Amino acid sequence: MSTDNPLLQDFKYAPFSKIKTEHFKPAITEAIKLAKSEIETIASAETEPTFENTIEELEFSGEKLDRVTSIFFNLNSAETNAEIQKIAQEVSPLLSEFRNDIILNEDLFKRVKAVYKQKDQLNLTTEQKTLLDKKYKAFSRNGANLPKEKQEELREIDKQLSALSLNFGENVLAETNKFELQIIDEKDLDGLPESFKEEAKSVAESRDKEGWIFTLDYPSYIPFMKYAKKRELRKKMSIAFGAKGFHGDDLDNQKNVLKIVKLRYQRAQLLGFDTHAHFVLQERMAETPEKVDNFLNELLEKAKPAAEKEFAALEKFAKELDQIDRLEKWDSAYYSEKLKQNLFNLDDEKLKPYFKLENVIDGVFTVASKLYGLQFNETEEIEKYHPDVKTYNVTDENGNDVALFYADFHPRPGKRGGAWMTEYKSQYVKNKKEERPHVSIVCNFTKPTKSEPSLLTFNEVTTLFHEFGHALHGMLANTVYPSLSGPNVYWDFVELPSQVLENWCYEKEALQLFAKHYKTDEAIPMELVEKIKESSNFQEGMQTLRQLSFGMLDLSWHAINPSDIDDVKMHENKAFEATKLYPDVPENCMSTAFSHIFQGGYSAGYYSYKWAEVLDADAFEYFKEQGIFSKEVADKFKNNILSMGGTEHPMTLYKRFRGKEPQPDALLKRAGLIEK
Repeated sequence: MSTDNPLLQDFKYAPFSKIKTEHFKPAITEAIKLAKSEIETIASAETEPTFENTIEELEFSGEKLDRVTSIFFNLNSAETNAEIQKIAQEVSPLLSEFRNDIILNEDLFKRVKAVYKQKDQLNLTTEQKTLLDKKYKAFSRNGANLPKEKQEELREIDKQLSALSLNFGENVLAETNKFELQIIDEKDLDGLPESFKEEAKSVAESRDKEGWIFTLDYPSYIPFMKYAKKRELRKKMSIAFGAKGFHGDDLDNQKNVLKIVKLRYQRAQLLGFDTHAHFVLQERMAETPEKVDNFLNELLEKAKPAAEKEFAALEKFAKELDQIDRLEKWDSAYYSEKLKQNLFNLDDEKLKPYFKLENVIDGVFTVASKLYGLQFNETEEIEKYHPDVKTYNVTDENGNDVALFYADFHPRPGKRGGAWMTEYKSQYVKNKKEERPHVSIVCNFTKPTKSEPSLLTFNEVTTLFHEFGHALHGMLANTVYPSLSGPNVYWDFVELPSQVLENWCYEKEALQLFAKHYKTDEAIPMELVEKIKESSNFQEGMQTLRQLSFGMLDLSWHAINPSDIDDVKMHENKAFEATKLYPDVPENCMSTAFSHIFQGGYSAGYYSYKWAEVLDADAFEYFKEQGIFSKEVADKFKNNILSMGGTEHPMTLYKRFRGKEPQPDALLKRAGLIEK
């Protein structure tokens, strides 16, 4: 394709240095045209429909569009600006329209249906059967069988949902960037670690302001809530964090929330489902909202007594220590940290010197090498979208290319909060040629300061292992079709590779590989390892209750008819009744910044984290039985789970790895909620 637009030329790696913002919209528009003509060729073919000329052709159509949009939307998350956000608002409806053009193309659906009807007569591999099933469902579950006027209604709903969800995310990012807490009086910094104060000082300097500045980015917000002695300042930060999208101004998300849930419900009804949750869960391991509800309530029954006991102990401790009248949300992290130090003589400031970012990266690479034989070589030859990004060539023990890996670790104004894994290109095999994946993880970790390197909290260490677990799922993919490759699996299965890898952070054998003091290179003392292990169940009841409350809030929006809901906060309070420990904060609302379910893909799926924890605890028990670096168990995990992607039903894959279905007891034992 001869053009000056680098996105429309052929490229192996994302050509970041050549891309200008103005290239995106024309490239996406042109790539949509190209994809449409590919679809038209498949739909209008006069030959008899076969698996190869219909299903396979459809799978590999729109390749250019996939590459261009993955670059664009990844940048909209990791390195965005007002211009990119504006383009996102303009192209999202076009993409939504294009997806519907495919799904609602009658001639195309006729050909897909014809192949689907003869599937039992065709000599298909397991992966081909899965692909055929998935393609047919993509049509039938999204309106292909609806009459014309209903299809038009569906198109309109999808267009609106696409714009609303983008707007929701932009508001959350703008709210995060807008707030700052400026401290002038050094006495107000009482309790805060030196390195953290130094970082806040440099933020103030970068903004040409005096004193210290704290923001709502996680590396700033979390330590402030954990260590700041001055209660009214913690309150100020906590309320600002919890009030994102809930100020009744032009960044308010209440209307977005109500519109999104109502449109999702209408869409599900149009397609013949009771609710949005019924629609979503049909393609999940959990299958129905009732099953999810039972699962969450079963865990609630086990966790609630422990959580209430822990809460009472925390409140008693806080009252004795500082004579506060009652424990509020802004006291939680502060007194939990104090109590943890009291019980275990362990705090992040003691641990952080052993978790220099570069050492932890080496550690996670070493674990991947011992388990799966992977080697990571940093390269400067691959273009980056920001100087902070690191790039690595990943190879196997024979030197074969496995993947390209991008890693982006520190917060910036144009970067959304949280941590995630994504891909710039999936793994697949086309015309007998294997294409290896380009995988990326994006995090928001503590930055280096003038006097110290980036030292991670233990929570950041587990986050890095978590996202890297997702990355391994992408890197070790070994399938034919891109839509079944790597993390393209049922949503309640996708967290298994990420959550299982977190377990290595608690094991002496793994910690000794990388937890070394950044000044002396001394290995982490065993007493600290024991304390990490001992404290791993600290307030597990409260943590479990918190996760369950998010899952229940998600279901409360999506497993009902939301038509009569007109007050977001009132609805949320009702959903939190069964899991409530702290007094309500009237100025706060979680739903208006709950990006997982209103902007990400977790609607009717937030329970997945807990669901996958059952799988990960059960899977790790198997590793522990054989040794945490057992090659035999690692090979089984790689060959049956990581490399298989979504080619078969997750439970089939899991049982092939483990030899049996997962038992929730492993999770409850690990969490200390039942006796070992």
